[in-house]
Amino acid sequence: MSASSSRRASPAGAIPIAPAPQAPRHLLWKAALGVAGIIVAGCGGGSGGSTPFLPTSAAPAPAPAPAPAPAPAPAASLLKCDDSMVAAFKPDANTNVVLVKAFKQGDSLALSGTTGTPPKATADLCLVKIVVGPGFADAPATAPSNSPGIGLEIWLPAPSAWNSRIQNQGGGGWAGGNQASTTLIGSTGAASTAATGYVVGTTDTGHSIGQGSFAMRQDGGINSTLWTDFAERSLHELALKTKALTQAYYGEPQKFAYWSGCSTGGRQGYKIAQEHPDDYDGYLVGAPAFNWTKFITNELYPQVVMQQDLGAPIAAAKIAAVSGAAVSACDTVGGQHLGFIPDPGQCRYDPTKDAAMLCSGVQGTGGVVGTNTSASCVTLTEASAINKIWYGQTADGTSPDPAVDNASSPTLASSNHLWWGLTRGSTLTGLAGTTPFTISSDMVALELQDPTYATPSFVNATGNGANKWKQLTYVDLANAFYQGIALQPYFGNINTDNPDLTKARDGKKKIISYHGLADVLITPSGSANYYTRVSQVMGGNVEVNKFNRLFMVPGMGHCSGVGTAQGTAGPAATNNSVPLPGSTQFFDALVQWVESDTAPEKLTISSGDGSVSMPICPYPKKATYNGSGSPTAASSYACQ
Repeated sequence: MSASSSRRASPAGAIPIAPAPQAPRHLLWKAALGVAGIIVAGCGGGSGGSTPFLPTSAAPAPAPAPAPAPAPAPAASLLKCDDSMVAAFKPDANTNVVLVKAFKQGDSLALSGTTGTPPKATADLCLVKIVVGPGFADAPATAPSNSPGIGLEIWLPAPSAWNSRIQNQGGGGWAGGNQASTTLIGSTGAASTAATGYVVGTTDTGHSIGQGSFAMRQDGGINSTLWTDFAERSLHELALKTKALTQAYYGEPQKFAYWSGCSTGGRQGYKIAQEHPDDYDGYLVGAPAFNWTKFITNELYPQVVMQQDLGAPIAAAKIAAVSGAAVSACDTVGGQHLGFIPDPGQCRYDPTKDAAMLCSGVQGTGGVVGTNTSASCVTLTEASAINKIWYGQTADGTSPDPAVDNASSPTLASSNHLWWGLTRGSTLTGLAGTTPFTISSDMVALELQDPTYATPSFVNATGNGANKWKQLTYVDLANAFYQGIALQPYFGNINTDNPDLTKARDGKKKIISYHGLADVLITPSGSANYYTRVSQVMGGNVEVNKFNRLFMVPGMGHCSGVGTAQGTAGPAATNNSVPLPGSTQFFDALVQWVESDTAPEKLTISSGDGSVSMPICPYPKKATYNGSGSPTAASSYACQ
């Protein structure tokens, strides 16, 4: 049954949805692009004025004297880490301090509702919890669409330990949390960073739950208030309140402010850089979840492929075997298997043409006949489905021969190709497992304004999630994709895909972005696409790299760690065979760029035991083997 034939009437306050079969697909696509184009055009920069002619004989005006540094506030007027801060810190009418607690080094990082064994504070810290209203009121009072406002949790190191910097941190997934809770800590990881000398703030983005129910009103309509808080407002409020609290607590402003986040946190960083770049001096954005509705709708595509073509998920052992075959087909450098693919864009492995993967006797493509007698062999339909998953979402469920198009371009090949899939060789079970990645089914339910498309964790008064995603056809999922674009004004412009970074560039801000080429959740092609679009509107790669650099990391998964499948030849893919960035390597490079004007020309990454090293280069350059020397040594590569 198609989504259109089973759809209920739109609830009160909902945005009516036109069933996909009643209009040609290309018209829906053009309409969606038209809405998106209006949104982007409304965010453009440039003054449009001209510079008046100045006579060359005129003497230049003397430079104004630098403003004197503000005098430190008297000690008596500084905020104290106790309950007096509740009344003393009131930057605006919507802001309320709800908890202040001092932790001494060695104290458990716990509040009254903490269970288990929490970590201990490694330095003296002050925890401040803030709620910024107005939030959203819905009925009943316990509904997930209710919110008291945006929760902020800010950790302050002791004045003697503060390094005069702020490092605010992003979230993951739907980014709900306990930042507004007076009984639970939202992020002990932020406390660990604060113990190194930074003021650190995080936000629950306006809701406490970890799934998409918050974004749908209980009448089934779109909760635009909480979409806006989630997409943008919470991020700007976090910057403003962290800076104000820093000034009031230490008696002086920070010297530098940084954003650090990956996945949703990467999207958050780019959103601030696009809309409020003066919030921070430097932005570290990993595996950014921009293009939000596009790539998340695409995350459900593997499940739809398996349901439509096979009626059930492909066995995990089969997916692992095919992915491993792809690794070993494309991981050879200088005659040596690396165990990870250095450049997935060059990999055109096709299981429909691999006799060693096709079940014995199966007729493949190009005259190939399968020889595999193991339980992990694949049928031609299974092999074709995996090719579709690698290619990414198409409007009609087709995919080209990978020898012709392996989806390696940073721009989509046609209007039929909606988004990219995960790269060959990456572990696929996160999206093509026995159940969907729930954010993707949540997103489709929100796009189609029908909670039953989600999994049962999605709760709404009009109906809870009922796994109706299983009934989606290729056309239905394409309709959800187009609706996600068309509904951007109601979704807080969550896609965060405006390529105009003029304000960040002109404000001398620095941005380092990174993405694992074996990311198991967010396809790295989205980052390449955004960089390409920025380059097109901002003067080319050389100009963009003056303030915004992207690094692609071979073999790395989502934000960190090994994401590549185990190959059928060569070394096992582990932390000791796959070179990965150090835990603070990108952030340290950002600090050097911001504070010393030293741009990262290339970064050398190493495996855990140091046996394998490789440079990573600012995109679009790639680490290229020199033709001699060890393929596992960084000295054998150059950025080209």
